Amino acid sequence: MTKKERAAAVCEILNTEYGTDLTCYLEYDKKKPWQLLFATILSAQCTDERVNMVTRVLFKKYPNLEDFASADIEEFEKDIFSIGFYHNKAKNIIACANVLLEDFDGKLPREIDILTTLPGVGRKTANVVRGHIFNEDSIVVDTHVKRVSRLLGLTQEEDPVKIELDLMKVVPKSQWILYNHQIIAHGRTVCIARRPRCSECVLRDVCKNKVF
Repeated sequence: MTKKERAAAVCEILNTEYGTDLTCYLEYDKKKPWQLLFATILSAQCTDERVNMVTRVLFKKYPNLEDFASADIEEFEKDIFSIGFYHNKAKNIIACANVLLEDFDGKLPREIDILTTLPGVGRKTANVVRGHIFNEDSIVVDTHVKRVSRLLGLTQEEDPVKIELDLMKVVPKSQWILYNHQIIAHGRTVCIARRPRCSECVLRDVCKNKVF
C-alpha cells in the first residue's frame, strides 16, 4: 500500500467514524474573525478548554480590535496569566491588533505568506484561520496531527512544516481541513500519547505502528 493509498483509506475510515461536519474547538464570534486568530495564538502549549475559559472573559473585556490594540500589556498579561507563556502572547496579540488596524483596515488577510508576517502567527495559526474563516484547504499540524500521522506512516518528519508538506502530497485536498479535526479527535480519545488504545482503534488495519 502506497502512502497515498493509505492516506485515502485513513480518510475514508475517519469520515465514517467522526463524520464530515467541521468543528472548531476554539470559541469565537464569526462576525469578529480576528477573535479566532487571537484564540489560536493563545492556544499554543495550552488546551482549547483553558483558552475558551479565558477568552469568554477576554472577548467581553476587549470587545473590539481597537480595545486589544490599546490594551495595557501588564494588565493584559494578568488577563491571560493562566494560559502560560503569557508575556509573549500578550505582546504578540497587542502588536498583531495594531498591525491589523494600521495595515489591513482591521481585516484578516487570507494569504498564508501575509498571515505569517503578523506578530505571533506561524503556519499552524495561519492555517487554522485560513481553514475556518476563508474555507481554504489547509493542513494544520498540531501535536496530535504530528504524532498520529507519523504513527500511520504518512510522514517520517519531525518538523511541522515538513510534515505539513508531506501530508499535502498524500491526503486528498478535499479532506485537508477534515483530516485536521478528525485526527485531533482521534488523538484525544483513542490514539492517546501515553496510553494508546490500539485494540479499539478503527485505524488499526492501516496503521504502521500496531502494538496490540
